[in-house]
Amino acid sequence: MAPVYKIAVVQLYVKPFRPMENFAKATKFIRDAAAQRCHLAVLPEFHLTNWIPDDPRFAPLCDEWETYLQRYQALAKECDICIVPGSIVRPTSGASSHPPDMPKLENVAYFISNTGEILGSYTKKNLWGPTERRHLRSSGDAPHQVIQTPLGPVGLLVCWDLAFPEAWRELVYQGAKIIILPTLWTRSGASDAGHRWNPSAESLFLDSIMTARAYENTCAVVFANAGGPPGRNYCGHSQITIPYAGPLVHLGTSIEGMAIADLDMQVLEDAETNYSLRADLTQEDWHYRHTRRGGLAPSRGKL
Repeated sequence: MAPVYKIAVVQLYVKPFRPMENFAKATKFIRDAAAQRCHLAVLPEFHLTNWIPDDPRFAPLCDEWETYLQRYQALAKECDICIVPGSIVRPTSGASSHPPDMPKLENVAYFISNTGEILGSYTKKNLWGPTERRHLRSSGDAPHQVIQTPLGPVGLLVCWDLAFPEAWRELVYQGAKIIILPTLWTRSGASDAGHRWNPSAESLFLDSIMTARAYENTCAVVFANAGGPPGRNYCGHSQITIPYAGPLVHLGTSIEGMAIADLDMQVLEDAETNYSLRADLTQEDWHYRHTRRGGLAPSRGKL
C-alpha cells in the first residue's frame, strides 16, 4: 500500500525588512501543522525579508541567514516535522572579494528533516528579469538533484523555475515524486499588455502550470506563495496539486493562512500506470534522450 503524507502549505503576508516578525509568524503556522500531525510544512520564497534588493537595508539582513536556518532546524526537531523554510537569501561564498558587478547573494531552498538535519538544498537557477539577475547568483548549469527524504524522493524548485519544464523533467528522470515550489509571485508578473488581455493573467498562469506539471510528470506539486491583504500585489494561489484531482487544497489571493492535504501517493502510481510518462523517460529510444542528465533513472515503469 502506498503511503499517505499530510502536508501543510503556508501562505504568508511577508512584511518587508521584518525577518524576526515573519519568522515568528511562520513558526506559529509550523507548530500548528505539527499539532495536526503533518509530515511536512512548506513556506514561501523570500519569506523572511521579502524581495526589495535595491534598498540599502536589504543586503545586511541576509547576513543573518544561518541563524534563521538553525532555528528552523531546531524547530523541526522539536516538533517532529519536516520543513522547507521557503527560500532564504544568503551571501555567496567569498562575496566580499567578488568584482563590484558580480551578484553577491543567492536564493536557496532547504529541505530539513523531522530530526533537524538538512537533507539537501537548491540554489535558484532561473532568475526573474533584471531585478533578480542584478542581485542574485544563479546555480547556472549545475544539474538539479533529487533529495532523499522521509517523504520519498523530492525535488526543489523556486518560483520562476516553474516555467521551465526541463527542470521538472530532470528531477522526475531521477525519480522525484514530490516537487516543492516556494514562490513569491506577484500580480505584476504580467505586463500592462498582459493585464489588458486578462486582469487575472497571473492567477491563470499559476493554476494552469501546477495542474499541467502534475499531469505531465505524474508527480505531486506543493506550491507555497505569498498572499496579502486586498489591494496588495500578492498573487497567492498556494496549493497542493496531483494528477487526476488537480488541487487538493487551494488558497486565494488575499488570504494569509495554511491549508493541509492528505497526499495519497497511490495516485502517482495510478497516473504512471495510466500515462507511462516515467517509463518513456527510461527507454533507450526515447525521442528526447539527449536531454537526460542528473544520475541514474528509476527502474523502467516504476516510481
